[in-house]
Amino acid sequence: MRPVRVGIIGLGNVGGGTLRLLSRNSGQLRRKLGFPLEVAAVCSRGVTSEPDEAVELHPEAFRTADWRELVARPDVDIVAELVGGTTVAKEILEASFGAGKPVVTANKELLAEHGAELWSQSRKRGLTLAFEASVAGGIPVLTALREGIAGDGIDAMVGILNGTSNYILTEVERTGAPFAGVLEEAQGLGLAEADPSADIDGYDARAKLAILSALAFGERVRPRQIPVEGIRRIRAIDFAYAGRLGHTIRLLATARREPQGLRLAVRPALVEKSAILASVTGSYNALWVHGQGGDTFYYGKGAGPDPTGVAVVSDLMQTARSLKSRNGRPASPFAHEALERHSPVPGGTEERQFYLRFRVRDRPGILASLAAFLAEQGVSIEAVLQEPHFDKSDLPFVTTLEPARRESVEAALRAMRGLEFLVDEPLALPLEPALTAG
Repeated sequence: MRPVRVGIIGLGNVGGGTLRLLSRNSGQLRRKLGFPLEVAAVCSRGVTSEPDEAVELHPEAFRTADWRELVARPDVDIVAELVGGTTVAKEILEASFGAGKPVVTANKELLAEHGAELWSQSRKRGLTLAFEASVAGGIPVLTALREGIAGDGIDAMVGILNGTSNYILTEVERTGAPFAGVLEEAQGLGLAEADPSADIDGYDARAKLAILSALAFGERVRPRQIPVEGIRRIRAIDFAYAGRLGHTIRLLATARREPQGLRLAVRPALVEKSAILASVTGSYNALWVHGQGGDTFYYGKGAGPDPTGVAVVSDLMQTARSLKSRNGRPASPFAHEALERHSPVPGGTEERQFYLRFRVRDRPGILASLAAFLAEQGVSIEAVLQEPHFDKSDLPFVTTLEPARRESVEAALRAMRGLEFLVDEPLALPLEPALTAG
């Protein structure tokens, strides 16, 4: 039977992993599909001068540094865009659709910003747009939301969607090492980029949450509409205090349907140690989904060439089957035929218990002063915790608060700025409620 032939643009970690999997599993893929899935062409800046070993596994594939040349080739049936970014990548997808070719992509930033628009273009031409690899690497969470639990009414999702941040947090907790040292270690292991901002400042998880929210709730969410906070200020002492409270700390991407709309956020939070997400360590990802049919949980490696490559190959297989069957208009990759406009719940209105960590130059009356600022906003202290500490010029302690609105807590913290006994700005972390227990 005639093979379906793939053109791969972008030969970094994901592209290389995809090429290796297509070579290693070619026989198995043929048995599953009933026809060969072959690499017809590859594209990257250095592929003609310095091809790596993954390219050499496909010696008959055409090699070019010009993505337009690859898209235009008549022997390329499916285009896989693996370059990242939102400029050239968008041009690649639009040109591929214009050439009548379906696309597989792992590009979360592009889909979070322009996914609905690109789906509209592909739909008009009866072409598939597949992007399982864009969220959580090798965990098929998008397929689960689109197909596995599509009949459920989803009320909430809480996820750990960035493996780099999760690795850093769990290593700080395990070893007590400084944040900067663990970040440097993660960079040495290839888990963090030289510029780690997208990971540790929450932007990577925010883009993924925008995509997940489209599938789960049918709303077109722009990443900039999602409040985001990163993990740069989390320290080993915070894990010590969280442990005393029976909690740990994770960077959580949360989505909850409320009567007034959809509330989304990416923030570090305290999670009960009995909750299933507390057991997610290292560079793993996970997503907990609460629906009318009950709870489901998805867990696995969220990044890396092999897990992400598996998702790309799976999308290539599904797209190849669609090409062979020609069974009418492709189904929406967003699980909804059209996405509605997102109306975010006003920020700061959620009510939570909070953990506040202070660093102070010790003197009498500090707690009373801080409590007065909180009381002015109607916020009450529940408890005060202080680990043994001998440096009175930089003394950390923690207060937990009675349930309060975020905007009230933030107003109190703004009023505290500039107090001469504060060594650093207070750190506020919410206590995440109602996660399923492990």
